[in-house]
Amino acid sequence: MKKFLALHEKTLWLIGGGVLLFMNLLGFFLMGLDKYKAKHERWRVRERTFFIVSALGGSLGVWLGMQVFHHKTLHRKFVWGVPAIFIAETALLLWLLFLR
Repeated sequence: MKKFLALHEKTLWLIGGGVLLFMNLLGFFLMGLDKYKAKHERWRVRERTFFIVSALGGSLGVWLGMQVFHHKTLHRKFVWGVPAIFIAETALLLWLLFLR
């Protein structure tokens, strides 16, 4: 039974890692897409979308996209909000890894 639970836990960690990777890539891609759309005066990605992606684990990707594409870096809610979400997610991950 312990082997089954250990295998199951490893599977959950792999799936969780895959979801985090996907959400971070999505956040980075969306930031680049929105910058492109802004330059070409086309429809834009909603700000709410960036925060949803951030809250679902993509905050590092959104933040890196902000830095790489120099986009949304003057908006206070992004400058403070995305790193705050990242800190909260990191604290949760550390708690899951070491303190539970």
